[in-house]
Amino acid sequence: MTHEDTLTTWFHHYSDDVYNFLIYYVGHGDVEDMVQEVFIKALNHIDTFKHESKPKTWLFSIARNVAIDHMRKKKRNRNKESKLIQHKQTVNEKSPEDIYQLSETRKEVYQAMRCLKKNYYEVLLLRGIQELSVEETAGVLDWSQNKVKVTFHRAMKALKKQLGGVT
Repeated sequence: MTHEDTLTTWFHHYSDDVYNFLIYYVGHGDVEDMVQEVFIKALNHIDTFKHESKPKTWLFSIARNVAIDHMRKKKRNRNKESKLIQHKQTVNEKSPEDIYQLSETRKEVYQAMRCLKKNYYEVLLLRGIQELSVEETAGVLDWSQNKVKVTFHRAMKALKKQLGGVT
């Protein structure tokens, strides 16, 4: 199987997951170009994939870096005007149309997550929303598994506090 065939298979299996991850990460629906960039980078660097993790984990790592780069460019090009308010969308359903049908509770949780520290937000996104394992999350974030567990626990406490719940 050629590298192109491998990436085509991965695209069919994981493009929706990468799309949803990027929606959560950057907070808006215009991520199609970013998904393409993820798979182009994956194709260009497929020789570095060591099969020590699942392809999905490797693609999420690339997607995270693409999202960070995107956000840095956006930050340079814009002032920090009402950025949190613009992050009302979330994706947990199968289609973008479903984004707008989310309950108020989910929107509130997502907005509360966006107010947390970056590390907390990332671990909640990967473990809680994308449902990656501790091992997969550690691979994406380049953390130890213990750090993932501790940070996830602390992030959940911080999220509950942010939402006005009992810690």
